[in-house]
Amino acid sequence: MTEAMTEAVTASMAEAATEASARAATNAPVEAASEAAAETATNAPAEQDTLRYAYFPGCSADSTGISFTHSTNYVAQKIGIELMEIPDWCCCGTSAALVTDKNLAVALPARSLALAEQMDANLTVTTPCAGCYNSLKSAVHYARRGEKQLKHVEELIEMPYAAQADVKSFLEIMAAPAVRERIPATLTKKLDGLKVASYYGCALVRPAAVCTFDNVENPQSMDELVALTGAEPVKWAFKTECCGASHQITKPKDSRILIERIFENAAAQGVQAIATACPLCMLNLDMRQSEINRARAKQGKPSFDIPVYCFTELLGYCMGGTPKEVGLTTHFTPAVERLDEAAKAAEAAAAAKIAAAAVAEATKKAEAAALAQAATSAKAATSAKAATSAKAAASASTAKAPATLSPQIEEVQQ
Repeated sequence: MTEAMTEAVTASMAEAATEASARAATNAPVEAASEAAAETATNAPAEQDTLRYAYFPGCSADSTGISFTHSTNYVAQKIGIELMEIPDWCCCGTSAALVTDKNLAVALPARSLALAEQMDANLTVTTPCAGCYNSLKSAVHYARRGEKQLKHVEELIEMPYAAQADVKSFLEIMAAPAVRERIPATLTKKLDGLKVASYYGCALVRPAAVCTFDNVENPQSMDELVALTGAEPVKWAFKTECCGASHQITKPKDSRILIERIFENAAAQGVQAIATACPLCMLNLDMRQSEINRARAKQGKPSFDIPVYCFTELLGYCMGGTPKEVGLTTHFTPAVERLDEAAKAAEAAAAAKIAAAAVAEATKKAEAAALAQAATSAKAATSAKAATSAKAAASASTAKAPATLSPQIEEVQQ
């Protein structure tokens, strides 16, 4: 590692440590956990057990990924998930560490994982950030390869580490049947008919040997969650294509085309919104869309109008969260109106369906009443006819009676 790189990495670690210390001072993990537990108890269904996880927020949690953080916390509280923040966690290094030093790429995430084990070794570690998930999962994968690798990790971080706790992305947590089945009961709005493309990016499902929770080419976990909102998951070809990641900053000219191609494919499928589970993908697509539209306008090409959301924002919105509560007000591309329109349309359609069902039921009852009345009338008419016939028969019998008896009466009289 060059001296410049060393200084840069040291500065990055110092900044991360400072941020973590500030977080601890202003929002101590114990207090945060207690507040989360109290709120969870209020919002979670009484008959369901609280699911607890060691929580790794990631460096973007309070900055560029703030909407993901807000919506993740809101959704977790609604369905009974307690996210216990790992004390004194540090930056996972993500791709920057990986291209700088392999040992650093293992040591940074492993340190936070070791701290999670000290907090509670039985808790699975989860993080909403796809890059953090990939780094943490890769560190566990490396440490579990053998005793030699595990010892190497402990030497790097200078603390005990058993690689006992597993690592799961928050998407994986939400898509698990035990959690997914809790969601429908919490929904107060629907997005029926809204065409949504689920964009997984490249860090959630690759490398396949490490990220094993979904199909590497055609993942479905986010699509299934989107479908719960009533939205229509769209089949498209760019589910796992790269958005350019940090190259959007270092090599913008070469990287913009990657985002444009994503929007082009989505637009070709009639997509009205894109859902993602990566704060960097979210930032790149959300922030760069207007810039790309300006460039396309100069070329005489149509612009894109496709808001981008964290999948948790869609769920949180449908659970009744306000735009501010679930992070929708922090977007570069307006995001609230599209959901409001879809929700209102779904509500109107539901009301129309209810009204149609009521009319059908009323018509059915009216028809049944008419049939019953007709049957009663027919029965009455039949009874009346029968009575008339009986009366006529009786009259006829009375009229014939004298003629039949008169010879006998005459005989008696003689």
